[in-house]
Amino acid sequence: MPPQPVTSPTIIVTGCSSGIGAYCARALAKEGWRVFATVRREEDRAPLEAEGIETFLMDYTQPPSIAALVDDVLQRTGGTLNALFNNGAYGQAGAVEDVPVDVLRLQFETNVFGWHDLTRRLVPVMRRQGHGRIVQCSSILGLVPYRWRGAYNASKFALEGLTLTMRMELAGSGIHVSLIEPGPIESRFTANALRQIERHIDMENSVHAKEYRRQLRRLRGESKPARGKLGPDAVHAALRHALTAKAPRPHYVLTRPAREGVLLKRLLPARLFYYLVGRFG
Repeated sequence: MPPQPVTSPTIIVTGCSSGIGAYCARALAKEGWRVFATVRREEDRAPLEAEGIETFLMDYTQPPSIAALVDDVLQRTGGTLNALFNNGAYGQAGAVEDVPVDVLRLQFETNVFGWHDLTRRLVPVMRRQGHGRIVQCSSILGLVPYRWRGAYNASKFALEGLTLTMRMELAGSGIHVSLIEPGPIESRFTANALRQIERHIDMENSVHAKEYRRQLRRLRGESKPARGKLGPDAVHAALRHALTAKAPRPHYVLTRPAREGVLLKRLLPARLFYYLVGRFG
């Protein structure tokens, strides 16, 4: 596609097959953004394309697909981009001692290394134009750990450190960097987590077999729903502020459980805090 005159702000939104990414892509398009949405499967493109959203196949674990995305988008915009929303991710459940190294590596390939690859390709573009917004959809589990989510916790803790360092290093460049840290949000995240734990964790032969059976009931929706769960519109509201505010925040902590977790971590002695958090999950 040849370059088109850039009359609307432009943004790449990743992980748009469903959930947060799909909602935000559609909402931003309605607000006047030119949205470049990524999905991993060809069949997920049509619903977005039908609404005028330009879509691309991109997999964070496949660097050539990241390079192709950036090249294609910049060709369409004439070499500029206003914003990036890194969102596509998944959660690998399982006790830390049960997570094979290759499974932990794959979690980081998707949730950290791929995001870093895409971001690094776009920072020079934003530097040249003198402005840009980078928003990372992290998680409350990047601030407060949770049992049975060690691989995912680790990926989000790593993302937090990498992003905050980048934010400090980009100060004064015109590029603003923010983290959105949701608690429970309505999406397919839990269903995807169920597939990952069944695929990668030897649950029946684990010392935690009994706990896994309880976790599976929760992931299948057989137990009570998560307290304080919000819709993806909550993420979109935070994203909109991070993209448009003169001074966007470094952190957007969403949902009541997430805010409570951050507050308790700040107020309680560490030993008591981790004891209490360890009783959940």
